[in-house]
Amino acid sequence: MKKVLLTTLVLGLVAGFAPISTKAVADVVERGFVSVNTSANTEITPDVADISIAVQTFDNKSLQKATTENKEISEKVITALKGMINTSNGDYVKTMDYSASPLYTYSGNKRNFDKYQVSNTVIVHTKSIDKVGEMIDKAISLGATNVDNLALSVSKYDDECNQLLVKATQKARSRADILAKSASTTVTGVRSLNVSCSANNSITPQYRMLSANIGAADMEAKSTATSIEKGIVKVYATVNATFFVK
Repeated sequence: MKKVLLTTLVLGLVAGFAPISTKAVADVVERGFVSVNTSANTEITPDVADISIAVQTFDNKSLQKATTENKEISEKVITALKGMINTSNGDYVKTMDYSASPLYTYSGNKRNFDKYQVSNTVIVHTKSIDKVGEMIDKAISLGATNVDNLALSVSKYDDECNQLLVKATQKARSRADILAKSASTTVTGVRSLNVSCSANNSITPQYRMLSANIGAADMEAKSTATSIEKGIVKVYATVNATFFVK
């Protein structure tokens, strides 16, 4: 008797769940999807420059002397640079790194003192890109020894990305509609959206000063400021989208 009741109960449960399983399968079959990949891009002239400028000084005997010399040169360089930027437009000059340490040479396992080195590195952030070459020349003429990096970028990068993502998403929906129509179906909604935005410079501007032997007289001999090619920044947006179709 218990076996009969148990068998009846099991059959009842199977019968009860059968319509749900059948409906779930029907939903999966009925609710298909289509996936598309689209992109959009634009080219923009950079309007922001970040320049790394350093003053390095050395002395064979006195760290204090190297420090004092560095301070004097750095103050002249920083004062001149601050006079060439527009702080009301978001420009600034800030210290990125400062170090003072002894340098050594090695002969086998023996370490020998060589000299003291003091280095003061500042970052110039400016939207006055047309003055970048002039800033570099001025800094070197006053005693700066290194221009280690020059990076150009776009101040409204996020706005450009957002516009491109909208354009790429619209393109994705349009393409999905075309594909769905060709398969005698209709797009009914969004299943997933994966988006990304990136930028790269088509031309990477660089200015590297490796020698400390260029002085004011050499710079004054130049008739024009150092030419800096701005190039363009390419911004890319990609959209990987999946749409439900019915």
